Amino acid sequence: MREYMLVLLVGFAVTFVLAPACRSLALRTGAVARVRGRDVHDHAIPYFGGLAMLGGVAAAFLVSWRLVFLTRYTGTDNDPFRQSAAILGGATVICCVGVLDDLIELSPLLKAAGQVLAAGVTVLLGVRLFWIPWSDSLLTVGQSTSILVTIFLIFLITNAINFIDGLDGLAAGVVVIGAGAFFVYAYWLSVEGSLIRAMGASVVSVAICGVCLGYLPHNFHPARMFMGDSGSMLLGLLMASSAVSMTGQIDPFAQPALSNNLLATLMPLILPLAVLALPLLDLVLAFVRRTWRGQWWFRADKQHLHHRLLQRGHSHVGAVLLMYVWAALVSFGILALGMWPTRLTVAVVAVVLVTTATVTLWPRRREADDGRAAARDLAEAVGPAPTTGPAQP
Repeated sequence: MREYMLVLLVGFAVTFVLAPACRSLALRTGAVARVRGRDVHDHAIPYFGGLAMLGGVAAAFLVSWRLVFLTRYTGTDNDPFRQSAAILGGATVICCVGVLDDLIELSPLLKAAGQVLAAGVTVLLGVRLFWIPWSDSLLTVGQSTSILVTIFLIFLITNAINFIDGLDGLAAGVVVIGAGAFFVYAYWLSVEGSLIRAMGASVVSVAICGVCLGYLPHNFHPARMFMGDSGSMLLGLLMASSAVSMTGQIDPFAQPALSNNLLATLMPLILPLAVLALPLLDLVLAFVRRTWRGQWWFRADKQHLHHRLLQRGHSHVGAVLLMYVWAALVSFGILALGMWPTRLTVAVVAVVLVTTATVTLWPRRREADDGRAAARDLAEAVGPAPTTGPAQP
């Protein structure tokens, strides 16, 4: 655990220190987010937060490659060095694509091609699905199918994370919560199942946590810089790679400690869906909404989940914090039910769910109640309106 915390701290420190320099570079090169109709900021804000995060990821991985705890398993199926090196290669490609988009705004087709290229680099360097946990067995995936499915998953999750990057601190906060859930499960599985604790999924997840925590002080409302597409696509690729590494390369059915808990056994399949539930839901809703209107799915609008929270009357910070709570509730709630399937766990998750839903729906009702109260106060102050016709019986 100490080695993982060191990797996290290195990612945090390097990202935090690099962010101001990347912000200055963005200002000098004109890579700034100008105010558009769908945006919620009211002045131009520099990009290139993704460059700082890429530096943090690279530093975290480089440190992990020097730690005896993590390097003594080189050559094994869960070789952390091989997997993190493959992910770093793809991350570098997709961050460069994002930087170009932040500078000159690439067409959607070119951006999608860059995402597929980065996903292909990651897969060809060694990160792909080998099997999928299902029911009480593993579904083996052929090599060609494995490559295509993994590229598609990376492409899908990359765009999902990109879609939720609409409020200060939102994407980084949701991702750090999801990556934290990934790390907790991977480490718990290795302890309970007596697996090798130095796994690629754990290294990648803890590095993601570090860089997101290092970036958030510069991006939380009011933001001093944005991650831009270089950051949102980078986080998407990292999260997708971590999910693939955990889902397709860990055999939970081989662990006697999990044999009596089907939910825990299927967690490698369920947890990625739970962790990415909000981004994927937003992506699906946007696809359906825009297709229904006869628009391309990548055409931007102001109807994302975070926009709807603002429309309900939540403040900027309040909407972001609510999204954090929902992300934590879904990911850690599912994780808790799998790790500790007791009535107390179910009760706690249910209470938090009802409370969060109530808080989410409350502002509009409160705003309507305040409006009715104000109208009553005004009517009492002015008195009854004069009548212009005969009195009604």
